[in-house]
Amino acid sequence: MTELVDLRSDTVTRPTLGMREAMAAAEVGDDVYGEDPTVNALEAEVAALFGHEAALFAPSGSMANQIALQLLVPPGEELLCDADAHVVTYEIGAAAAYGGISSRTWPAVGADIDPEVVARMIRPDGYFAVPTRAIAVEQTHNRGGGGVIPLATLRELRGVADDAGVALHCDGARIWHAHVADGVSLTEYGRLFDTLSVCLSKGLGAPVGSLVVGSAEKIERARMIRKRMGGGMRQAGILAAAGRYALAHHVDRLAEDHARAALLAGAVAPFGVLATTVRTNLVPLDLTKHALDARALAAAAREEGVLISVLGPRTARLVTHLGLDDDAATRAATALTRILAA
Repeated sequence: MTELVDLRSDTVTRPTLGMREAMAAAEVGDDVYGEDPTVNALEAEVAALFGHEAALFAPSGSMANQIALQLLVPPGEELLCDADAHVVTYEIGAAAAYGGISSRTWPAVGADIDPEVVARMIRPDGYFAVPTRAIAVEQTHNRGGGGVIPLATLRELRGVADDAGVALHCDGARIWHAHVADGVSLTEYGRLFDTLSVCLSKGLGAPVGSLVVGSAEKIERARMIRKRMGGGMRQAGILAAAGRYALAHHVDRLAEDHARAALLAGAVAPFGVLATTVRTNLVPLDLTKHALDARALAAAAREEGVLISVLGPRTARLVTHLGLDDDAATRAATALTRILAA
């Protein structure tokens, strides 16, 4: 039986043999006591990559984001982000539920942010209005089709934040993809943000884990917030070892995922369903003008041995990742072409 080609998400990857060996050999301790040497090494490594003082290992990207937001925005005060941002779309209202944070959004434009629009939205103290305390952006942008926010835009946003005296957070779940696609160093990204969350379990292929990155003072506070949210882990070095292996072996190879995404984009583009230019590993599909809706396309693709994500009635997505090779991408492209042409 031909193996399914799973294009639903880059979270479906499984640890490679080398990663499993690293996990099995990991030196461990009790991380709640700060005594797991592999976790400590991972945190120091990631902090250094982004040019920050410290980092904190967390079980998930959502937890890492929410820890960062609580560091920046006091209860009852405001976060600005876009309407499709992961922090307000896929984190089940956590900013309000856990942090007491009020959120306000600009219209969803993916990576095409206009810093002047953001600047006009900032509310200062006083005037009986909720004051803005932080701006959050997503790099790359998930619902924006893996779009990469240009470095020039991020620099403008940093200036907007500084002028208003507010903080800037990066949901960097796939920032590694932006780094590979645009050649911007991780340190350059890091210096633009007060806090970042970076994920190990998507494109990098680790089974679990994200990190909050920031100043030493912020990360000390973050440890308490993580514990309050139930994120304290014990012999977590087994998981951290997977992350360290991923950083050493799986960053540069993201270019392969981008190339396979471009192959898929080229296959579906003639049918008028490609939603945006594909820059990284996400291929968004807009089926508004096609006879098939998203569920029908997904069902037909499954019959052909290809799994895709349904994001809405007429919206679907393809994602390339560590678990796919050139043959799998080609088989998926052929199947999707056949279905869309029918």
